[in-house]
Amino acid sequence: MQFALTPLDEHELLVFWTQLLVLVAAARFCGAVMRRLNLPSVIGQLGAGVILGPSIFGRVWTDGFEWFLPEHEISSGALFAVSWLGVAFLLVTAGFETDLGLIRRLGRAAALVTGFSLVVPLIGGLVVGGVLPESFIGSESDRTVFALFVAAALAVSALAVIAKILSELGLMRRDFGQITVAAGMANDVVGWIMLAVFTGFATSGEVSASGIVRTVGGLAIFLALAMTVGQRVVDRALRWVRRDGPDVAGAMTVVVMTMLIYGVATQALGIEAVLGAFVAGVVLHRSRFQQREVLDHLESVTNTFLAPVFFATAGLRVDLGLLGQDDAIAWAGVVVAVAIVAKFVGAFVGAKLAGQSNRAATALGAGLNARGALEIVIASVGLSLGVFTETAYTVIVIVPLITSIFAAVSLRIVVRDWRGTDKEQERLDREEALAKNLVVTSQRILLPSKGHPASIAAAQLAQFAWPKEAPSTILTVGDEDADISVLEAVLDEREVDHNRSSGVSIGSGRDVAASIVAESNLGYGVVVVGVAERHEGVLYSPMVDELLLNAVTPVVIVRRARGLDRPLPPAFSRAIVPVTGTPSSRSAQEVAFAISAQLGTEILLTHVVNRVNQLPRIFARRGTAVDDPAIAAAESMMARAVERAHEAGISPREILREGASAGEALVDTARTEQADLVVLGAQLRNVDGRPFIGHTVEAVLERSDATVVVVAQPRPKDPSTGE
Repeated sequence: MQFALTPLDEHELLVFWTQLLVLVAAARFCGAVMRRLNLPSVIGQLGAGVILGPSIFGRVWTDGFEWFLPEHEISSGALFAVSWLGVAFLLVTAGFETDLGLIRRLGRAAALVTGFSLVVPLIGGLVVGGVLPESFIGSESDRTVFALFVAAALAVSALAVIAKILSELGLMRRDFGQITVAAGMANDVVGWIMLAVFTGFATSGEVSASGIVRTVGGLAIFLALAMTVGQRVVDRALRWVRRDGPDVAGAMTVVVMTMLIYGVATQALGIEAVLGAFVAGVVLHRSRFQQREVLDHLESVTNTFLAPVFFATAGLRVDLGLLGQDDAIAWAGVVVAVAIVAKFVGAFVGAKLAGQSNRAATALGAGLNARGALEIVIASVGLSLGVFTETAYTVIVIVPLITSIFAAVSLRIVVRDWRGTDKEQERLDREEALAKNLVVTSQRILLPSKGHPASIAAAQLAQFAWPKEAPSTILTVGDEDADISVLEAVLDEREVDHNRSSGVSIGSGRDVAASIVAESNLGYGVVVVGVAERHEGVLYSPMVDELLLNAVTPVVIVRRARGLDRPLPPAFSRAIVPVTGTPSSRSAQEVAFAISAQLGTEILLTHVVNRVNQLPRIFARRGTAVDDPAIAAAESMMARAVERAHEAGISPREILREGASAGEALVDTARTEQADLVVLGAQLRNVDGRPFIGHTVEAVLERSDATVVVVAQPRPKDPSTGE
């Protein structure tokens, strides 16, 4: 058997490159115009294709159009191949943004809005599909399959368009915004499943019980395997490429291979490959080894090149001249009206049943009317399978154009001067604070350990400070015989796994630190490490110093209390927490508050006003009137810290001191108050190749007998060197 690839000739190559050039330029320009008008860019990209298609360009300059888009030319086939590659990558990014947990968390409200916003327009679409003229039905389809495709196109919403509109209006975190996003996600998921099932019907040529069982069963098996076995394989692959640190190129390879494998699997099942691409995005999003840089690169390539080509190509196939035949324009009006009204009514009814206000229900009805990529994909698939005629395709593509404009305009009108309830505003303020909370945002804890008492103290601190839902990984480096049983016992009721990094000399601090840093790059939120007494000539130890210099995640240093006659210190009863107004100080407060919330530890918020060459004095904050800018600034910082403590359910004491040395004052306060814990924040700096965290922190580490916890934020990179 002989096989030969037929290359494009010079003319065909010229046409193909011209097509890409013109489509990308026109789509990007029209998309930018739409954004300036506060409308989704997809409308402009579709419009660019319509302008360059038979509707306008084909009528204005027939010869030029025939040269630009020749019939039965291989270059046109190449263009459509690129456009389908574009939609595949678009669906991967959509999957990345699909948070199945959000749908679950919103529970009843999301379920009711999703259900009614799908069912009502689905019924409306079936009715419309049942009465549209025969001229709309493709030669390869019957009325039933045609009606199902119409219903699917009218029923779903576009998550990407919804999210863009809400984001631009600053409504993403509003109560109704969260429900809208969750319902949009569910619409996307259900929409792709409907497309898969209906495509199976179109391919088999009939809707039968056996066909339904075969298609749905194959889809169910694929989803089950993709979310279990496939998830583990993807996790292992992403972890492997990150073994030596972040590897964008390697991770991008995993993303592309996952998309292709899943696409091949769904296409082999008689389901469109784009569903596989969407599921691939969901699986990649769920992996804790994902890298944000990969998604940024993927979105950049997709949004700047591939997606505009797809949408513009979809617009090329629209022929508005067909609307003048057989009352097609009247039927188009009917389809658009049913799409808008049915989606609005469905979402409104679902929202009211969920207990939402009239204004919130109206906003949900307006927002969920946004349609985009999925509808265009449904139209494109329907046309390619012979379910739709060119006329029907044109009508279906018009729907997302009009409904997205309606959604953007109507939503702006509905939310104008609407702030929501006081309870909602309190939640938004709280979420803004929590978004920066080290304890809340750290999804996984890394505990480097050799089983020594210092490591045990670090494990105890992690157990007290971080929620039980945050899993932990114990990492042993170069010591195959390390006993971690005590650490596992300390981390009770927490998911714990044990990783070993062998082949590393434990005498080499640099090598041990490099192994810890490499592991921390694999999706951890914080590294908690125990240290013994300070080593001569270094801050902590050679290993810890290297870790501090190179870590890209926050590092929490735990130096256990002196004079303990047992591995574990007692549960902390009183903690000194310095307040300096810096982000690192805030992170330290968050750790201390979390400990207090679990143990009942008394929190002593302390600020030292530096007074060189003056004797230190303690001020009782209450009732003190000191006409001093430094004291006033200190009290302002203290008030903000107290407010954060109250938000965490903590009632702290406040101590305001003066002293020539903040470190000495803190050590003295800890001794006077009989505190058994000091929690400080530190911003790392590189001084002559060594980590520097400030004289105050060093003094407390050197002199305090209590357990000392230092929350060290990563050293900022030098913009000039990237190091």
